[in-house]
Amino acid sequence: PTLRKYHKLLWSKPLPNGTVFELNDTVPNAYLHHHSEAGEFFLSSDAITHTYHFTKSMEHILDQVPTTELDTFYKSTSTIGGYIVFPSKRIDGKMTINGARGTSAKIKDRFDLTLECIRRHYASEQSPLAETLQRYSAFFKLFVDFAGYIDFFLLQDLVSDDYSSIKFYLPFDNFERSALPQNVAEYLSYKKLVLDFVSDRNKRFQIGEEF
Repeated sequence: PTLRKYHKLLWSKPLPNGTVFELNDTVPNAYLHHHSEAGEFFLSSDAITHTYHFTKSMEHILDQVPTTELDTFYKSTSTIGGYIVFPSKRIDGKMTINGARGTSAKIKDRFDLTLECIRRHYASEQSPLAETLQRYSAFFKLFVDFAGYIDFFLLQDLVSDDYSSIKFYLPFDNFERSALPQNVAEYLSYKKLVLDFVSDRNKRFQIGEEF
């Protein structure tokens, strides 16, 4: 309930076209709901950080990282800066964005890679999530372009100053390499960059007494 309250407060604001993206949390069987001349959207919360603490293929790496450090990592990312909303209603019975990015071997739930797919969607370029994002094109049209999406959801700390590229957590080679850290050094570097992003994003929120 607290997380839903935060999402409602943060994202109920004007879209680039001036329409207020008013979110309603009282619609039955809906986490959050918006209905206006801009369209109707059912939204759910999604974590945009991942510690990979319980990922079996990462066990040989995480076994070398102190449990207390992993716990701190998880706790630090479990703040509002580590969450976003995506459309939750399935289209044609196919996966949502949340589901597709979590099950894609090319993404492995990494938000920097998801954001690269979203950037490519706005540029009409191919990506591992192209088909899924296209199904939800009405949602992305709300923000006009990639810069509009970034600014609306306060994701500036994960892109370059001109919005032309993503600040990847790990070396990027057009989705060819594994999305997961390959050794302890990569994992620790990944962890630091994720924590930096969440901390910087939290600072961007206009947090008042209601938070």
